[in-house]
Amino acid sequence: MAATAVLLPAAAAAAAVLLLCLAGGSRATNVTYDHRALVIDGVRRVLVSGSIHYPRSTPDMWPGLIQKAKDGGLDVIETYVFWDIHEPVRGQYDFEGRKDLAAFVKAVADAGLYVHLRIGPYVCAEWNYGGFPLWLHFIPGIKFRTDNEPFKSEMQRFTTKVVDTMKGAGLYASQGGPIILSQIENEYGNIDSAYGAPGKAYMRWAAGMAVSLDTGVPWVMCQQTDAPDPLINTCNGFYCDQFTPNSAAKPKMWTENWSGWFLSFGGAVPYRPVEDLAFAVARFYQRGGTFQNYYMYHGGTNLDRSTGGPFIATSYDYDAPIDEYGLVRQPKWGHLRDVHKAIKLCEPALIATDPSYTSLGPNAEAAVYKSGSVCAAFLANIDGQTDKTVTFNGKMYKLPAWSVSILPDCKNVVLNTAQINSQVTSSEMRYLEASAVALDGSFTTPELAVSGWSYAIEPVGITKDNALTKAGLMEQINTTADASDFLWYSTSITVQGGEPYLNGSQSNLLINSLGHVLQVYINGKIAGSAQGSASSSLISWQKPITLVPGKNKIDLLSATVGLSNYGAFFDLVGAGITGPVKLSGPNGALDLSSAQWTYQTGLKGEDLHLYDPSEASPEWVSSNAYPINQPLIWYKTKFTAPAGDDPVAIDFTGMGKGEAWVNGQSIGRYWPTNLAPQSGCVNTCNYRGSYSSSKCLKKCGQPSQTLYHVPRSFLQPGSNDLVLFEQFGGDPSKISFVTRQTGSLCAQVSEAHPAQIDSWISSQQKLQRSGPALRLECPEEGQVISSIKFASFGTPSGTCGSYNHGECSSTQALSVVQEACIGVSSCSVPVSSNYFGDPCTGVTKSLAVEAACS
Repeated sequence: MAATAVLLPAAAAAAAVLLLCLAGGSRATNVTYDHRALVIDGVRRVLVSGSIHYPRSTPDMWPGLIQKAKDGGLDVIETYVFWDIHEPVRGQYDFEGRKDLAAFVKAVADAGLYVHLRIGPYVCAEWNYGGFPLWLHFIPGIKFRTDNEPFKSEMQRFTTKVVDTMKGAGLYASQGGPIILSQIENEYGNIDSAYGAPGKAYMRWAAGMAVSLDTGVPWVMCQQTDAPDPLINTCNGFYCDQFTPNSAAKPKMWTENWSGWFLSFGGAVPYRPVEDLAFAVARFYQRGGTFQNYYMYHGGTNLDRSTGGPFIATSYDYDAPIDEYGLVRQPKWGHLRDVHKAIKLCEPALIATDPSYTSLGPNAEAAVYKSGSVCAAFLANIDGQTDKTVTFNGKMYKLPAWSVSILPDCKNVVLNTAQINSQVTSSEMRYLEASAVALDGSFTTPELAVSGWSYAIEPVGITKDNALTKAGLMEQINTTADASDFLWYSTSITVQGGEPYLNGSQSNLLINSLGHVLQVYINGKIAGSAQGSASSSLISWQKPITLVPGKNKIDLLSATVGLSNYGAFFDLVGAGITGPVKLSGPNGALDLSSAQWTYQTGLKGEDLHLYDPSEASPEWVSSNAYPINQPLIWYKTKFTAPAGDDPVAIDFTGMGKGEAWVNGQSIGRYWPTNLAPQSGCVNTCNYRGSYSSSKCLKKCGQPSQTLYHVPRSFLQPGSNDLVLFEQFGGDPSKISFVTRQTGSLCAQVSEAHPAQIDSWISSQQKLQRSGPALRLECPEEGQVISSIKFASFGTPSGTCGSYNHGECSSTQALSVVQEACIGVSSCSVPVSSNYFGDPCTGVTKSLAVEAACS
């Protein structure tokens, strides 16, 4: 797919190409590549991409998310395609609602952006079973992701279905649509050695199959060093500046730049400082990259039972530039926007030539792109501790540790990745007052009305006519086909007295399980529970139990928390009680593992559709005295949706573990009692030095997740239904509704910062010498800055919400900022002693401001 590319400065031409090819989808676009970049209609492009997964949000959210991505400087939206949701039953397809892939792609096109469609169809993605439908597992003779005819046949059939669906809607660039790239397979190179020669044969087959589908756009394979031509092998990771494609004819592309990390139930909350993320981005473009993608740009929410892992939390926020609720996360979003602008200012030089590298001393480097009259340079300090002053082209430059300075004209620094000009915003969860009211709605509060609770008892053990009885213990996933999280194992024993496994009336019961969660019932009463973890789902439960003379019933409830999604042969990782199950006493033991067991997939309440308020059921009991802190209870109430359009969440503090439905739509599993470890978190995370998923953690010793997003489109005016299934036991009266709102706006900019990037006049390739400035902007249209909570020019310290005046502070700071900012939606205040006076001569000063909008 090599091409002869236009090498002249092409920013304006590229913009015109983008508008032409996406305006109404009427003009076919030629997408190829050469050794430097993707080539779109003969023009090399420097592209910035971000992942947004359509089923992790809702169609009413898509346009806003995509627009915020565009405003943040993105050119491309990247998404996986999730096989399991599109073909839940073999041969029966579903592309409706949140599953409407074509509508999502069209929404991206409507915003004037491109699409990278990662078909896979294995996706990993912390998604249940890696995105494979469970029915695939039961095809005779099948082996996943290897040279296996049954698997290849199904994979080709689904991949073809997706391609044909996109073609049918005219969505490939070759048809005038926005899709400029597709991906086949996913990170297979990480594990292909486990499959041996058949794995390599499968990989080559997958590549050939993809190319044969004739999409008219290039295909990529991420993390596949031996991806065959013409597929482009790409990099995933926290850093990809050292990545080199497997051919000198292929461009350097980064399909997953991890903007944070995923959250597990039982884990602390990971985050990634934006200074480090910006450093990684700038280093990648400095070292010859021309396409990078944030994984994730908006993570969203694992609705329904879509989490993988196991033990992946319902929130898939990922510390992304757009948070789980669809609000921009500042300063991450704003600083990266500025990085993208700086990179794009360099695009004429980046597409024109290859870089040349010069050492600027230990751990310091310059990369220069120069061709004719265009020149761009990147100056990097890759030392994780020490700031440096370097000389480049006869001029001195200060480089903070672990940073890159970007010089679009090889002279002036337009941005340094460690110096943030963007504002910071604090997000607030506003708890809504909720009063219990009479069932006739005769009493409400101004903010939120919640009716009394109804309840239904989920029976212990076997209640269905289609239960299966068989000798021995059965693995859970093969038994349930993941039709439910739950599988009952039931058996009984008869005690006559004097059995060797008894000590009086007591016996020690041992149960070993592959996981993920176990509850033990003896004669209908809870005897204990246990759970695995993200690091090991295995369970070994052991406890003395009391048996009665005669028949004793043992009911074991095994629950999954998302199926495995990653690793070689992940599809064969089991769950459930595989034994031994053993009673033991002072004189002997009774192994129940090979006894007759009766199995029931799922719960009675699931079969009765108790989660669906449109289906009346006599199981529901309306009473002011509903049971609390008891396992296996369904709860139901009505509530009035919070007014306005702020994002909504439910705080499930007071509940144990379960699943929640709003108006019949699942908002996912909740588990607020699953706490993060006490240790491993840091008060502040130093962005300097290599990042890892365990480097920056918060909320140690606290619940991994208490707040659960309720998409606004799930709500309706007036009355809404909330249904909970509580597995462990809780008190639903303690749950709270909250709305997510932007709190304060803050910014801190020093005299040493570069000027605001928008002051660069790209057409004249020069910098207005206005110096650094602090800029504030209200996040919502129609808002104005209503108050200045703090302003200090001098040596202020602290963070947003807790700024302090330092040893020196201008007495004019507050009045100057108030005059510039009060009553307007945005303001820019120069950071200079000319405006504030000089409270401490010879000291580099900064301006810190906290403001509020209304």
